[in-house]
Amino acid sequence: MSASARLPRLLALVPWLMAHDGVTLAECARHFDISEQQLEHDLWLLVVCGLPGYGPDQLVDIQFWDDGRIHVIDPQTLGRPLRLTSEEATTLLIALRMLAQLPGVEDRDAVLSAAAKLEDVASARGTARYVAIDVAVPDTVREAVDASLAQHRELTITYAAATRDEVTSRTVRPKRLLSVDGVNYLEAYCLSAEALRTFRLDRIMASELGGPFVQEPDSIADVQAPAASGDLPTPPTRTATLLLEPEARWIADVHHAVPLGEPDNHGCLRVQLPLHSLEWGVRLVLSLRGGARVLEPAELVSAVADAAEAALAAYPDRVG
Repeated sequence: MSASARLPRLLALVPWLMAHDGVTLAECARHFDISEQQLEHDLWLLVVCGLPGYGPDQLVDIQFWDDGRIHVIDPQTLGRPLRLTSEEATTLLIALRMLAQLPGVEDRDAVLSAAAKLEDVASARGTARYVAIDVAVPDTVREAVDASLAQHRELTITYAAATRDEVTSRTVRPKRLLSVDGVNYLEAYCLSAEALRTFRLDRIMASELGGPFVQEPDSIADVQAPAASGDLPTPPTRTATLLLEPEARWIADVHHAVPLGEPDNHGCLRVQLPLHSLEWGVRLVLSLRGGARVLEPAELVSAVADAAEAALAAYPDRVG
């Protein structure tokens, strides 16, 4: 019997036995739909479980070997059925709703069913939670990735690059899905690059199924060498120093910038920002509409000034 099937029964067993003190082994086994032999194995396991320290007074104490009847002497912390707190239920519900929208889920119906049951329980307690999650993956993309992974079929994707202002079309052979810091990626062998690449799911704009392929080690890089295969996004090796206005300080959290000291008297904050590329840095600074000033490197200072000047030149009537 698998541990995942046994654990819920063990957690439910002690509270049930306390509510049915003196029940026989046969009656208890019948209630949990297991054999008496399996029930005895469960009971022997429970009596060696307890709190850290695991002394005689810190273990679950159950007597069942004298007359065939079961008595719980000391349940430790298992005396009541486990119940999710409101915060735990909400967290789990968010995770289920997000999982249901991602490609590659083997049994999406089971995920949706679990979420619905959780909502029903919360509603019955009067602590209903209405959770709506959007993972920004179009249904057509999710369905195509699902089919590609399940059927080993090539996938032609339209992809918006993260660090360059370009949209490319490429054919890939999907291998697996990854989740890094809450961001979901598709790992696939790219026929254009002739190498393993990762693609953020929320940047795949469109996708179309192609023909079948065979996953071969030399083409899909099916080897246990994550660093060599580049299966995770490579962290930036350069940084930039920015001075952020109070209304732009949110980017420090979103882009994992490191504060350099405390905010000044005006609320402005100097930060060291990971720089994915020069073009990415220019777009970020311009998008803040004056909320950030580049202090270094000089290359980024010049690039931002040139981009701003070119943007202003596009307007026939310049102000100032």
